[in-house]
Amino acid sequence: MRLFCLGLGYTAEAFARRLRPRGWAVGGTARTPEGVQRIAALGYDAVLFDGTAPAPEVSRAITAATHLLVSAGPDEHGDPSLRHHGRDIARAAGLGWIGYLSTIGVYGSSDGAWVDETSMPKPGSERTRRRLAAEDDWLAFGRTCGKTVQVFRLGGIYGPGRSAVDDLRNGTARRIVKPGQVFNRIHVEDIASVLTAAAEGRGSHTVYNVTDGAPSPPQDVIVHAATLMGLAPPAEIPFESAPLTPMGKSFYAENRRVRSRRVVEDLGVTLRYPSYREGLAAILADTGA
Repeated sequence: MRLFCLGLGYTAEAFARRLRPRGWAVGGTARTPEGVQRIAALGYDAVLFDGTAPAPEVSRAITAATHLLVSAGPDEHGDPSLRHHGRDIARAAGLGWIGYLSTIGVYGSSDGAWVDETSMPKPGSERTRRRLAAEDDWLAFGRTCGKTVQVFRLGGIYGPGRSAVDDLRNGTARRIVKPGQVFNRIHVEDIASVLTAAAEGRGSHTVYNVTDGAPSPPQDVIVHAATLMGLAPPAEIPFESAPLTPMGKSFYAENRRVRSRRVVEDLGVTLRYPSYREGLAAILADTGA
């Protein structure tokens, strides 16, 4: 089996680590020469692809792949991987599975109510509208060319090196409080488990929410991590006065609780980290106090 990742970043690396011990060959793209060097240092085939033009090495890698993971995001013109290499993907005789990484942000805000895969997406920003359009394009592409395409709508990704534990250690943790606000999260290793099950052909659906079962206020995650580490949590910052980027503000503009039953009922995956509590404890145990 051969996996090729259009965008071999944090999440795709976790998936690749799961597959390589099983004898899979892995390769992927990066947008910069430095990114290519990083991928090659991990022992994977590395290809430069910045999304602005077709790349012959990408064409060759797609032709040889049995599985394709798309984690590179869309731009204002749509999905660059599909735009520049859709013909290569359609013609790849050995390619049987395509996974597309999206976001639960496509649901927009439900004012804190629960949503699932049967809920109508209502993206509230240009960024999430592009994501939903890319989902639709990939699913339509799969139907047209007869290849299995599955979309994975991810919650807020965290894991080693990218967690409240790390933020507290490096002094960047902020305890921003917006009453009533909750977020779903997902540990990167649980994403890898879901993708592995899907790549093995266990799923029958085209869209999966991949989130934990504990949508929670972000300030609670910071406090819990600080408690585990024996630290005083940072002071509360009211949302109205928080120094947030436009993207950060867009996250707080949407409030929802997301179910991911299909992961369990269809793919047969039980999350190792069903909430941030288990996930943060594992990160702390792996990295030391």
